[in-house]
Parts: sequence; C-alpha cells; structure tokens
Amino acid sequence: MKSIILDVDTGIDDTMAIAYAAHSPELQLLGLTTLFGNVSVEESTRNSLYVLEMLGREEVEVYAGAGKPFARDNVLGYAKHVHGEDGLGGALQDAIPKRTAGSMTAAQFMINQVRSKPGEVTIIAVGPMTNLALAIQADPEFVTLVDQVVIMGGSVTVKGNVSPYAEANIRSDPEAAKYVFQSGLPITLVGLDVTMKTLLPRTRLQEWRNKDTKLSQFVADAADFYMNAYETWNPGIGGCALHDPLAVGMVIDPSFCRTEAMHVEVDVGEGSPSLGRTYAVEQTDSTKSPNINVCLEVDAERFLEHFMNRTV
Repeated sequence: MKSIILDVDTGIDDTMAIAYAAHSPELQLLGLTTLFGNVSVEESTRNSLYVLEMLGREEVEVYAGAGKPFARDNVLGYAKHVHGEDGLGGALQDAIPKRTAGSMTAAQFMINQVRSKPGEVTIIAVGPMTNLALAIQADPEFVTLVDQVVIMGGSVTVKGNVSPYAEANIRSDPEAAKYVFQSGLPITLVGLDVTMKTLLPRTRLQEWRNKDTKLSQFVADAADFYMNAYETWNPGIGGCALHDPLAVGMVIDPSFCRTEAMHVEVDVGEGSPSLGRTYAVEQTDSTKSPNINVCLEVDAERFLEHFMNRTV
C-alpha cells in the first residue's frame, strides 16, 4: 500500500480522481490538500470535504493551501466555464459539508507527513504547483524525503489547452512550476501528451447511473456537465479526458504509461504569449540533465476499464 497525499483544486476531474483513489486498495489516502485553480481555494476545500463525505471517507482530513500564485498577485481566472459555478457542474446543489478543514496549511501538512514517513509518501498534484513550491521553500529537505511526486500538468510534446503553448495547471502558476521542476524532486509528469488520449465516452455514464447510488448519480451528473463543456470547444468528441484520474492511475500502476526522462523547463517570461509553456531541452546540452519522467504514451483502454471499475 502506497501512502499518498492528493493536492487538488477540486473541480470535476479532481472529484473523479479522489473517488478513484479512495476506492483503490493499493493506496492509503493520508489527506487532501487544496488550492486555487479550477475554483477558489475556499471552493476547492468545500468541494473536497463534500466529495469525501459522499465517499464515506470522513476520516480523511482536508487542509487548505494557496489562494494565489507563488510569485504573482493575480489569479489567471477560475475555470467555471468548464467545471460550473460550484466547481462540480451544479451537482453540489448548495450542500454544505459537515466538516471543516484542518488547522494546518497544506504545505505544513505535506512537510509533516514526509518527515514522519521519510521515503514513503507520494504526492499526487493535480492543480497548480503552488502548495508544493511553498512546502519546498519552507523546508528545503522536503525534496529528499518524498518518495515521488506525480503531477498532472504540462504539455511537453503537444499543444496547450489554455493557450497554444500552455496547459492550465502550469499556466495558473508558472513560477511555482519552474521552482518545483528545478527543485530536485523525483517527478513524473502526466500531461496533455497522454491525458487527452484517455477519453471517458458519454455512453459509459449509464454504467454509473445504473448503480443508482447517491455517489454514482453525483459523479455521473458532474461528468455530464464536464462533457458538455468539452463539446463546446471540440464538437463531436462525445466525452471528456480523464486528466487527474490518470495521475492517480500512474501511482497505482506505472505501466499505464510509457515515460521518458527529459530536462523540462517552464517559460515564465512576463508578457510572453508562451507563458506557462513546458518544453524539453535537447540532451546535447550537457548542463541540462533529465529532471522529470514525462509520460508520452498511454494504454488508454486498459486504464479506462480500471478507472470505471473503481470510481463509483
């Protein structure tokens, strides 16, 4: 069993990732840490608490983290056109979680966990990299104590999704991403290179609805909204990508993706149209040794079946 912390900006694909992780016996969910991204940090914290409640996992604590980027004042803008006003496609229906977040910050919780279990904790980060950057800044030894960090972010060999160059999580806080990438953390990058190949077809939602539980209807309703958003910019796609769940899948079974070690950097040039771009430096540059294992190919069919059998 692998001990994990899920670092989330809980929107719809985060919700599916949390459910997938919670139902996977290979994983011990130590806690959720939250931050801005798809929604505000307050909304992602509320959503995370509610999703855990729906899953019957109230023993898992939630710790709120960054409300703004690491080195800039302005948030790029929340993705409510993709995830809905509540971040859950309206599936929240004004529900109020029974619990509140823990008193520690997200970064402090991460630090405490890796110090109490050196070499045993995996962090799965599926939002901006801000909480990770803050943890490294507060405790430089953090990078030597983590087992691995699996990041949903970036688009090293393909186009971005919020600009022709940049993926949303990296673009939301490019300075944090650069800081994390240069930190020496053992990182696996699960980016658009593979996540856009993991389509959850709309036709599969009926499998969840047929289970006729509060959880299955909740996740199906949220996913349905998410798919409608996908359809607006990719007519005829007939589903949605499983971005955040694939990052969880790579911790359960690393054979889902083929990876390649690369030296990846982040464009942080203010005013640059390629702000937030993640790009690989040619290995002919001897000063740039590989710093990240980048996922380049995915066994999408096998992953989809694994995900569907566990999520609800």
